[in-house]
Amino acid sequence: MNPVRTLAAAWLARSFRPFEFTDEADPAPPFAGARNLGLYVHVPFCRSLCGFCPYCRVRYDEALCARYLDALEGEIEAVGASAGPGRRRATSLYFGGGTPALAAPRLGRVVAALERRFEIPDGIGVELHPDDAVPATLRTLRDAGATRLSIGVQSFRPRLLASLGRRPVPAPALAAALRSVPFDTVSMDFIFALPGQTAADAVADVDAAFAAGANHVAFYPFIDFSFARGGITATGDRAKRALLDAIARRCAEHGCERTSIWTFARNGARYSSMTRENYLGFGCSAATLLERQFKVNTFSVEAYCARIAEGRIPTALTLRFTPRRRMLYWLFWAFYGLTVDARDFESFFGVPLRRAFGAELRLAQRLGWIRRDGPLYRLTDRGAFRFHQMERHYTLAYIDRMWGLLRNVPFPKSMRI
Repeated sequence: MNPVRTLAAAWLARSFRPFEFTDEADPAPPFAGARNLGLYVHVPFCRSLCGFCPYCRVRYDEALCARYLDALEGEIEAVGASAGPGRRRATSLYFGGGTPALAAPRLGRVVAALERRFEIPDGIGVELHPDDAVPATLRTLRDAGATRLSIGVQSFRPRLLASLGRRPVPAPALAAALRSVPFDTVSMDFIFALPGQTAADAVADVDAAFAAGANHVAFYPFIDFSFARGGITATGDRAKRALLDAIARRCAEHGCERTSIWTFARNGARYSSMTRENYLGFGCSAATLLERQFKVNTFSVEAYCARIAEGRIPTALTLRFTPRRRMLYWLFWAFYGLTVDARDFESFFGVPLRRAFGAELRLAQRLGWIRRDGPLYRLTDRGAFRFHQMERHYTLAYIDRMWGLLRNVPFPKSMRI
């Protein structure tokens, strides 16, 4: 690890101790008092497995998918019942994958299981592959309660899709389907910083997305995970910065607001599954974040189903936060959304932000990474790219190691980062 980054991380955390994940698991996540609680559900099935994708996914099998969804409903009921009678209010519900649309006929049942234990007033988001963005499937998703879509386009440029092992996306058919079955938010996900990608390619993807019916776009940089099979080399920072700047300018020309490091929205459209103070995760690989702990479920579909059949929670690893590290995690995701509100920080932790991180915030201001507007601290364009560099380091240090382990060991004893 880079020694400068090691020292910086130790300074921020006020500790040289590594992050220690163990197999310690509560009978159920203690979420009863959690505020601003989001819900996430993972459906890991795909028709084919893209080599570049790091997420937990398996090839679709109808019988296995049905058994998994039965187990998923069991986990929802067990966790929800652990908080006692009544329903808890949730800020959001997102289905990710994998390709959750492959389970579209059953999603209504899963939503009903969640609604028995949670109030979900702010809509439901579902990820889907462009092949599933057809009127019949879209109507099924809408009937299940979905109000937001996130379509994994990756690119409309055939040359770039070929490098990812994907077929071209039929933009006219996609646009027609989305017109026939409307949703509050239609987000389209793209990968940028691919070898040979030009600013013209990136701008063309922005234009094509809005022409096809998107009102929200997300452009994520390609990350070369060690366990991915894509055979693609990551683009250098200078080229990546130029591409991101071109994307941001074009989105602004389309009347978009930048809503996070990677996302741009028109007319108040929203689609985000991560920037929550607390959230519960259900299904394989789903993570749970609460005030004092972070938990991640097993990545194995078979092990997941077996644990639920035994009446046990499928937690694979648990991290118990120190107060300082929980603050850092909160700040990381708040800055992902570009703005930190000192009032929200103090409300959550009972400590003024400037008392906890005053020196660090002043340094970031002097470096031109953030600007202050009363209680608000906003990332500048320079700061947003610095955040990306930090996020990539975090991704490779945490996600690459943890997900790489959990892809091979359903319930490891421990892991240190």
